[in-house]
Amino acid sequence: MPDSDPIQDNPRNTRNLPVVVQEGEVLRPPAENWLLRAIRTLFGWRSGSVRADLQVVLDAASTPDDVGFSAIERTMLRNILDLNERRIADVMVHRADIVAVKRDIPLGELMSLFESAAHSRLVVYNETLDDPEGIVHIRDLLAFMTAKARVGETAKPKRKKPFPAGLDLRAVDLSMPLAEANIIRKLLYVPPSMRAIDLLAQMQASRIHLALVVDEYGGTDGLVSIEDIVEQIVGEIDDEHDSDEPPSIVRQGDNTFIADARASLEDARTMIGEEFVTGEAGEEVETLGGYLVAQVGRLPVRGEVIAGPGNFEIEVLDADPRRVKRLRIGIRKERPTPRVPRDRNRREATPDANVPPTNDNTPPASGDGAGSQ
Repeated sequence: MPDSDPIQDNPRNTRNLPVVVQEGEVLRPPAENWLLRAIRTLFGWRSGSVRADLQVVLDAASTPDDVGFSAIERTMLRNILDLNERRIADVMVHRADIVAVKRDIPLGELMSLFESAAHSRLVVYNETLDDPEGIVHIRDLLAFMTAKARVGETAKPKRKKPFPAGLDLRAVDLSMPLAEANIIRKLLYVPPSMRAIDLLAQMQASRIHLALVVDEYGGTDGLVSIEDIVEQIVGEIDDEHDSDEPPSIVRQGDNTFIADARASLEDARTMIGEEFVTGEAGEEVETLGGYLVAQVGRLPVRGEVIAGPGNFEIEVLDADPRRVKRLRIGIRKERPTPRVPRDRNRREATPDANVPPTNDNTPPASGDGAGSQ
């Protein structure tokens, strides 16, 4: 299809006819043609400066009537513009938060994990997460169990009371390994530098809605779903299974804060106050846990108290060998001064034998040395 707009054969359609501009008038393109060119540019159909112009218009407009878009439409258009530059590393779930299963997990345990994880898809791996095999969908598991539980025609006459819905769940072997069920699906593998909008197009074309993010050495960095990308445009999508998570930073009665180590430094500064300035240690990281690692140069352990930032101190309430989990943030306490040993006090209080004691009530020494020992 050529880039130019089609020529209208209808002479009554004056939309494409030249417009006579009088002196002092401003020529404005028709709204539909301008929007069409904007959409073409957003999706790379042709080059132009409409993207920059649209960004300027959206940022400068003070009311929805200024550009003809509602507040929600303006927000989504801004998000679409930003999505063009957003990378997978910006939207992925990091490795430490991935819920995955081994290929030989029994089906019974897999059912329990689906229930507790509240996910419909789980990554399947062989020995470690760096050796992935694919994904398992809860619908495939349910279809497999239904097929196994369906009662055949030959078994129906032998039972006086028919099985509900013709299913006998006792026929399902819950100890069967997942790999033997043959329900593991393929998985996409993408680099963290890939553009999010490119992965969205690939997921739509392949109908695979989960991708594993791998680094240059083939190790697993994170996980990204199609929902993670769509949320970059429309905002958070919560379904009926998403529970209301407590705030990541909670103020306590003693004016301290209990925080999730994954809370962002920006949220911490907003909640605690502007005096919570992380300085150079917080320039290359985004979370409280990352700040602690940058501050001490290692992974803190449970119970450790770290000074900073500023007049604050951070206590590690919960941690494991891989990451910090929960923190307590408060004003730095005045540590008690170390007590001097008692014998040291006694030595300091004992006068020197060569120095006569000073006492206003002591009579002056006589000239024959009566005051000396």
